[in-house]
Amino acid sequence: MPAPSLPAPPDLDGWVHRFSGKVRDVYAPATPHPAGDVLLLVASDRVSAYDHVLSTPVPGKGAVLTALSRWWFEQLADLVDHHVVDAPVPAAVAGRAVVVRALDMVPVECVARGWLSGSGTAEYRASGAVCGVPLPAGLTEGSRLPEPVFTPATKAALGDHDENVTFEHVVGTVGRDTAEELRRITLAVYARAVEVAARAGIIVADTKLELGRVPGGDGRLVLGDEVLTPDSSRYWPADAWSPGRPQPSLDKQVVRDWLTSPASGWDRDSGEAPPPLPDDVVDRTAAGYREVYRRLTGADL
Repeated sequence: MPAPSLPAPPDLDGWVHRFSGKVRDVYAPATPHPAGDVLLLVASDRVSAYDHVLSTPVPGKGAVLTALSRWWFEQLADLVDHHVVDAPVPAAVAGRAVVVRALDMVPVECVARGWLSGSGTAEYRASGAVCGVPLPAGLTEGSRLPEPVFTPATKAALGDHDENVTFEHVVGTVGRDTAEELRRITLAVYARAVEVAARAGIIVADTKLELGRVPGGDGRLVLGDEVLTPDSSRYWPADAWSPGRPQPSLDKQVVRDWLTSPASGWDRDSGEAPPPLPDDVVDRTAAGYREVYRRLTGADL
């Protein structure tokens, strides 16, 4: 599948655009930065689903991703270091940008699951396992797993699809010591997230992390990109959880559900770009993101 066309990133004084991902625009300093080897990550309001960047933005989404990631980085600081640097950002992107340490990213999507959903459900139905991890018989959509599992995926290029892989595949890619550390950190972060979110009446069904190393540093793994946002995690209201059916969500699932419904008229196997999102889907998605932030942090954004 060809990489999608993205909107032109804004020109920012003092920064040079390097590249854009599905959601974030990445800049390097135009001149040496006081904090050293850093980048500027700007979270847009773009939304991606099924390997497409949609034509319809979700207003305020970039601000939620940035603020919630920063909040979670602090909640997790005793478990793993993060890449955010305390430095000012251009006024034009204030509230949705952070200065971060440049990292050599590990080419693995680190996924932890505590409940069965999404691609995990399809894989379980086909094989009784997820990413080579056997699971008990009789589970269904939304079932809580006996214990959280590490279910990694390949890190695909823009426009391509992440593929679930086994732990041994990760070992073959990055070595056993790094693979075991990726698994340890991912499960520790996920356990903390489940505990914190439960106090806010929220289930974190699964989440995806990215980790890297500071070039020339001590070799420790550092959390990069975003962490525990409604883009990278499944958030469910705990009081509405009911296994055996799709769960009400406070995340990007609202968009996915509409795209695969008859209402969209879109065939995800057609190779065609998805249609624009209707206003009610945009509004419900934006409201869910804000609700996650409010419940977790106790503040309105």
